[in-house]
Amino acid sequence: MHGKVVLITGGAKRVGAAISRRLHAAGANLMLHYRASAGEARLLQVELNHARAGSVALIQADILDVGKLPSLVEQTLSTFGRLDALVNNASSFFPTQLGDITPAAWEDLMGTNLRAPLFLSQAAAPALRRTQGAIVNITDIHAERPLKGYVVYTAAKAGLAGLTRSLARELAPEVRVNAVAPGPILWPEDNQFDELSRQRIVSHTPLKREGSPDDIARAVHFLLVDASYVTGETIAVDGGRHMTI
Repeated sequence: MHGKVVLITGGAKRVGAAISRRLHAAGANLMLHYRASAGEARLLQVELNHARAGSVALIQADILDVGKLPSLVEQTLSTFGRLDALVNNASSFFPTQLGDITPAAWEDLMGTNLRAPLFLSQAAAPALRRTQGAIVNITDIHAERPLKGYVVYTAAKAGLAGLTRSLARELAPEVRVNAVAPGPILWPEDNQFDELSRQRIVSHTPLKREGSPDDIARAVHFLLVDASYVTGETIAVDGGRHMTI
């Protein structure tokens, strides 16, 4: 990826940071988007720029504000002069029990997981066409196998899986569009899953262990670098979990 430029949403921590480190190690220059994780974003920028000066820039935005999304692409082009890949990683995740779903929850979950990837991909499409680039969306294995109690999140990720296939047709042949669907990689920071729930999920995962953020990062790297004849596909990185749900 030497000389290539990647825009990563939610790239400052957790899975996003792992994707950022792996693509940067492969030679890419990065525009890292963050919303509230300013401290983590700056630390990661310093770390990566220490390894290769001037290779990482930051941009702050609330991706629920659709009007701000084109500026992510514009600033990337202004800073680096090109755009070769977009990784739609930023996401919100929380339960929505049927009967208690609010418009605010719908707006948040649909906005981050589906609407923002669509409008950001639309804004990035002209630049990606010029570079024969690629898009990778981070979906979820529950896009195909619903997670009980997470009605809106499941619907949003299912929409993102469909959007991946649709954009693959719309942007071909210049731009490839694929997705990575994580399974049990990192647990939510707000303890939505207690220890018993975590143990139950891992015990029903064929590989009998949690994955790591770098497992997702390696799949993203593969789709961007080594999968030149792959588009419209979703790779499940879940230890086989989707087979047992």
